Amino acid sequence: MSIVNISAYKFIGLDDLPALRERLRERCEALELKGTILLAPEGINLFLAGSRAQIGGFMASLRQDPRFADIVPKESRSDSVPFGRLRVRLKREIITMRLPAIRPEDGRAPAVAPATLQRWLDQGHDDEGREVLLLDTRNDYETAVGKFPQAIDYRLASFTGFPAAIAADRARYEGKTVVSYCTGGIRCEKAALHMRELGMQHVYQLEGGILKYLEQTAATHWQGGCFVFDARVAVAATLAPAGTALPAPRRVDEDTGA
Repeated sequence: MSIVNISAYKFIGLDDLPALRERLRERCEALELKGTILLAPEGINLFLAGSRAQIGGFMASLRQDPRFADIVPKESRSDSVPFGRLRVRLKREIITMRLPAIRPEDGRAPAVAPATLQRWLDQGHDDEGREVLLLDTRNDYETAVGKFPQAIDYRLASFTGFPAAIAADRARYEGKTVVSYCTGGIRCEKAALHMRELGMQHVYQLEGGILKYLEQTAATHWQGGCFVFDARVAVAATLAPAGTALPAPRRVDEDTGA
């Protein structure tokens, strides 16, 4: 499979959005890349596909900007480019939650590495003996493709419904270690910060999301495929295209998330 698909994000304050959009668009067009880049005052969220040389050229250029020097994308492979065109868009949020008080660019929630989560699930508790609850922060059409089967799943129609779902169910998490997860980390990062703002303790995000878990572990405890927001629809535990035939996701512009 000759095509490299990358997804990456970073929460960081950006105040030069129109100029940044043009620079990134011009660079992608010069490299003949396709995909989507979302820019907002809170950061960047990107999904791009191309040859190894094309992707390498883009990442080298992106990292010349000190704000993005530490971005490490998640990668998967495919036989063809799963995007029809290039889009570089300005938005209010790179992942829509509609809670302006949640500002990940000011500081991340604690994260747990994929290997650590796998070990916690193997042993049935975290390193301090607390029960571990997995919390799926994705939408219903995504969790239908694959998930950690023991995870709490609110069957969300949109990530904007997450705060209300948590508010109605806080008692479930008392005394537990909670690990929120999503496709690539962006939604579970906001979710973990929101839960901590509510005063909930021992809340973590899964570092790199499902994609990094599948990349860095034997994918134990995971069941099914992982929905992705492109023509592949889903990737298998091996990160190869899963070939799952599903209807197009609702509200892609709101819900697209790494």
